[in-house]
Amino acid sequence: MNSVTVIHVGDFKESYFREAENEYIKRIKPFCEYKTVCIKEESSFGEDSEKLIQRALEKEANAIRAAIPKQAKKIALCIEGKQISSTELAELFVNDSRPICFIIGSSFGLDENLKRECDVRLSMSKMTFPHMLARVMLAEQVYRANAINNGKKYHK
Repeated sequence: MNSVTVIHVGDFKESYFREAENEYIKRIKPFCEYKTVCIKEESSFGEDSEKLIQRALEKEANAIRAAIPKQAKKIALCIEGKQISSTELAELFVNDSRPICFIIGSSFGLDENLKRECDVRLSMSKMTFPHMLARVMLAEQVYRANAINNGKKYHK
């Protein structure tokens, strides 16, 4: 695996999330290039109107598309995605030489058209987690996948 880009909507408000993500990024660095790209979260000013939410998701999707590396395998993290094991994630990296681009949406998720454009839809769990925690969990899983692929003892 040469390159992983994580495009996420919105940034950490709590420093402990950033510290946890940075710890895993530090562990990943010997194995591959790992980059995060923050996309500004569009605000609907507390409105839950479907129309306003959809408009915000479309604006975010356009910014995400502009940030996706050329030729990248696009992986949307979304609730309806497929759940896979850590070893299956590791295999996904081995079986494709393209750069990998994970996409994490806002608390409202991702635009449906953008999800359709992705090569893979993944779900981390049937449980609900804060979307910022998904960044930490994803960094840990990318580290674990690299550990598996490089014969390290981290994975049990």
